Formats: sequence, structure tokens, C-alpha cells
Amino acid sequence: MPPSDVAAALGEVTAALPGGGEERPGQQAMAEAVARAVDRGRHLVVGAGTGTGKSLAYLVPAALSGRKVVVATATRALQDQLATKDLPQVVRALGRVRAVTFTVLKGRSNYLCRQRATEAQGAVDEPGLAGVTLFGADDPGGAEGPATASPPVDLGRLGAQLRRLVAWGERSATGDRAELDFEPHPRAWAAVSVTARECPGAFRCPSGTVCFAEHARQRAAEADVVVVNTHLYATHVAGEGAVLPPHDVVVLDEAHAVEDVMTAALGVEITGGRLRALAQSARPLVMAGDADAPDDTAEAADRLEAALRPLAGHRVLRAGRSGAEAAEGELRGAIDLARGRLERLAAALRRADGADPADGAGAGATADDEGTARRNRALVALGHLLEELAVVQALDDDHVAWVEASGPSGRTVSLRAAPVEVGPVLARRLWPEVTAVLTSATVPPQLAEHLGLPPADTDNLDVGSPFPYDRCALLYCARHLPDPRRPGAAEALHEELRTLITAAGGRTLALFTSWRAMHAAADALRPVLGFPVLAQGDRPKGRLLEAFSAEHGACLFATMSFWQGVDVPGPTLSLVAVDRLPFPRPDDPLLQARRDRAGEAGFRTVDLPRAATLLAQGVGRLIRSSSDTGVVAVLDSRLAIASYRRVLLDALPPMRRTVDRTEACAFLAEAARRAGA
Repeated sequence: MPPSDVAAALGEVTAALPGGGEERPGQQAMAEAVARAVDRGRHLVVGAGTGTGKSLAYLVPAALSGRKVVVATATRALQDQLATKDLPQVVRALGRVRAVTFTVLKGRSNYLCRQRATEAQGAVDEPGLAGVTLFGADDPGGAEGPATASPPVDLGRLGAQLRRLVAWGERSATGDRAELDFEPHPRAWAAVSVTARECPGAFRCPSGTVCFAEHARQRAAEADVVVVNTHLYATHVAGEGAVLPPHDVVVLDEAHAVEDVMTAALGVEITGGRLRALAQSARPLVMAGDADAPDDTAEAADRLEAALRPLAGHRVLRAGRSGAEAAEGELRGAIDLARGRLERLAAALRRADGADPADGAGAGATADDEGTARRNRALVALGHLLEELAVVQALDDDHVAWVEASGPSGRTVSLRAAPVEVGPVLARRLWPEVTAVLTSATVPPQLAEHLGLPPADTDNLDVGSPFPYDRCALLYCARHLPDPRRPGAAEALHEELRTLITAAGGRTLALFTSWRAMHAAADALRPVLGFPVLAQGDRPKGRLLEAFSAEHGACLFATMSFWQGVDVPGPTLSLVAVDRLPFPRPDDPLLQARRDRAGEAGFRTVDLPRAATLLAQGVGRLIRSSSDTGVVAVLDSRLAIASYRRVLLDALPPMRRTVDRTEACAFLAEAARRAGA
């Protein structure tokens, strides 16, 4: 695959775009580099700034390579763009050169399960809607908290949705949830779907031959290019190749998210809710002589939650935790109890397998296909949970365990464990098997090292961005503001924001590192600004962005989830303000374990790269098209005076820089004039 062939093919694809496309030297350089990497079997890490057109830069050489390629992306929006826009364009343009097939593959829980739908159809008209069985507990394969922590459910509404889902499944060709014309309640969807942690597989399921998920996997096995999300790919790696078809090349788009996604997939999460859901699903499936086994499992769930709650936010299951010996001992005892109770429940389910109801099986336990299918799902989910409990009981120095609180008021607690570093695992399981192309508009410092890519077999490239940042954007650091940790800093920041927003004519995305800081700023500025102030939480994210784009001069105040994946091109936005440098929490147990391992280099190797990447992501919200213009205002003086500032600045686009507020306001006023604000 000579670079000249790739360049010519890329030209054909871009020429077919609406308006004829445009020549992008960075896109061509990236496409040629991807072609060389695939041809030579070398890994490639490539930074491609906003506007490069990186999707086509890797899809064209991938399509021409003749290799089996998996493309994994961290966002649903990009996955949809690849499947509905970019790949069809590539296929049409290259049809004369090579016939290319592609498909999208999702996790099992995204597809309707025909077996569960059959079971639900039989239960939905029973008195009380069989609510306890269908809707009364969390999904056994999930990691949610106990049902008692959830708001009350309307069984009538859920029943109506369930009937719609069953009817849709009978006429759907794919069973893909994305095709629904309504958004089902999570419990309604859970009643007709399964996760990978409870599916027994096609050969052990009565509906295996007509399974939507299995058919999707078959299409993936036959396609040249398979599009997945990064979470599914990480699950594939964690299962050591059990999820996706064999492939030669993987393209990991939005590569800045890969380390965190892999860490989560290679770890475990255990909650009392999972035990409780297993107990409930097993209750009608065991024989009368084992009727107390589900209740004993539910009791173990209560004890586990009680042991976890006082340890929320702390590392656990390691020697030498001063002052926590009693709590640690209680947790270890609760884990031992849970494992023993689950093993007993598994034995009870196996004894009931094939039992005649007349011999004392519990209500609903039968030897027919439906009862067997339910029992198999319960046993698979139970087996996964037992494996995860064994993992946390045998943690070594390369892993860290901690207790995490979530949900309303932190009522849901979970026991989590993960490898301190994912690089060694990936170096052993993944990189010897596939050629990897990792790309992002923001490539984190030391990404290749953190992911365990072999230096001798890895190339690095940065093709920049086609946008003229030196003319269209200004980076302003408010060096005169006090340290954000000092008294009076919040008031000074609010006054600075007021001045900048006024100069911009509104049209501001203000990004905060905490909910508390966001609410404080919104409360302080709403009464004094002459522009609408929208705040995260006022409406769903999508509707909030729609309102921001539609309301003239509106300002949007938001927290961490808006630092990435927000695309608001045009005159709606001319000021992105960042309240403080986004360093990670010092008490994060996983990151603290990494700091401990790095020793004196902890800040440089753990905290600084993460802050640089997230800051670059936030800054990247400003310039989204070649006609955009505006100011990024970092309201944290450390960007101008700290010894580590160069690492942060080097991660940002090549904008002009200033510490002069007057210059920043003049730039904003000119941008507002051009936009007609």
C-alpha cells in the first residue's frame, strides 16, 4: 500500500464530500503514516488537532489495507458518525478499487434478548405484572446498588413499556436498542436484555439460534471494518479475546480516554445489590429444601454493605492500614461470608436443574426450557461474581482496592479493585497480537508509556490542526488573581468572569472543576449579568446545549462532563473560561496508589499529565470550525507562574498568549462585533 495510493484514495474520498472537500496536509500526512504503520506492523500514536479530519485519515488506509480492522471510539457521537457518515463515504468512493464491508458491534445489553422477551411476554399479564420477578431488583449482571435505594417504580407504566418492547422485538431485524422510537425505563429494558455477565451463550440458551447479539457478532466476524466503543474493546482485552472476532489492526480513537477505560475494564466492582439481585432471581428456581439459600445470600449482601459503608473513599484490603484494622477485618469477614453463601446458592441451583416440581422444586421452578434458561443465567452471573470475589481476596501489590460511594447522598457503596498500572497487562495481552493506531486531538503526555506500548516498535506523530490559532484565538491567563485556595479568591474570580463575559456579549462556556464552584458563580453572576445564565443540572445535557445555541448571548456554566465532547461552532461561543487547573483529587485511591509507586515523580507522572490532557480538552471547546474566533481565559494564576506551567502550555493549541485583561477584553469585543452580538 504505497503512500501515493493512499493519498490518491483520500483525495477521491474528500472530493466526494459536499462542496468538494478541501485539501488538508495534516490529514494526508496522517493517512500516509497510518498506511505505513499497518503495512510494517508498527504501532502509531498520532496527535491530530481539531479540524484535521482524522476519521478519514485512518479509515481510508484501513479500508485499503486488506486487513481485519476494529475501530474503537470513546463517544457514541463519533461511533454514529463513523457508521452513518464516514464509512459509507469511504465505501462509495473506493468501490472501484476495493469492496469494503463494515458493521457496528455493541455490548450484549444493547440488544433485546429474545429469550428474556419470551419469558417477559408470559409474565407481563400475570396478576401484579409479576413485578417482583421482572422489575423488583437490579439487573443481576450489573453493578447497581440495592433496589431499595431506587425511586419507587410504576408497575403499570413499566408493563406498558414492556409490551411495546416485546412487540418491537418481534418485528425488528437487529434488536438494537438505538432503533427504538422511545426511551424505555432502565428496569423495563433490563427485563428484556442481558449483560455479558449473565448470558450463558448461544449453545446453552433456547433462543440462541435467533439471538440478536449473536447475529451481530456474526456480522462482525464477516466485515472488513468493525466499529465498537472503547468500553467494549476493553472488555474484549479483559476477557483475553473473548468478545470480538480476531483482527489484525485496532484504531483507538479518542485515545486520551483509553487508560481510564482499560483500568475500569480490567478491574472489578462488587456491590450488595448484585448479591441481592442474584438471590431474588434464584428464589423461584431452587428446590424447597434449599429455600433458605437465597435469603442467606440476601443477608450476606446486607452485611457486605454494612462493612463497606464506613470505609467509603478509602483504600482497603492491604496490610498496614493504621487505625482501620477492625473495619478491615469486618470487610474481609463479609467477603468470606458472601463467597460462601454464593457457593451454596450455586449448589442449590445445580441441584434444582432438571428437577420435577413434584419432587419439591420451588414455585416456578420447572424442567422446561424457560426454567433452564433462567437457571443458566443465574449460574453464569453467580460464577462471574464468585470470580470477582476471589480476585479481591487475592490482591497483590500490582492491584489496588477501594470503597466508592455513589448515588443520592452516597448511599450506594461498592468495592472496587483495579491494576495500579494497565501498561504491563496490555503489553502482555494486546500489543503482541495487533497493530495499534492511537489518535486524539489531545494526546496525553507519556501515553505510550502508560499503555505499555513497546518503544522500539512505536512511532509518534503530531500533524497539528489546520485552524489558524495564532490569528483566531487568544489564551488569557489571569495572573493577577489570588491563588484559588486562598480566602477571597472566589469573589475575585466572579468579578473577573463578569468583566470578560460582558466584553464577550455573553456567548460564554464557563467550565468549573466542582459543582460547588459552578453553583457559587452562577448564583453570584445571574443577578448582575445582562445575559441568560444556564447551569448544568437545569436541564438534560442535550437540551442545555440546544438552549445555549438558540438563546442570543447565553452563557453556560458547567462541570467536568462538559470539558469533553461538547461541539458548539459558530458565533454562539466566543469565550471559554476555566475556573482552575483541573488537577485530580488528591484523595483518589487509585491515583494515590500510582503516586506511591512513582515516589518523588508522582506529581510529574500522575497528576501533571492528567491535568494537561483535561485542560487541553476544555480549551478545545472554543475553536470548532475555521471561522470560529475567541478567547480562552484560565482564571488560575498558576498557569502563568508555576514551575510546571510549560507542560500545561505545551499541551494547548498554538494560540497567542497574554496576561493582560485589557487585551483579552478587546479581542472579545472585536469577536462580538464581527458576530453581530
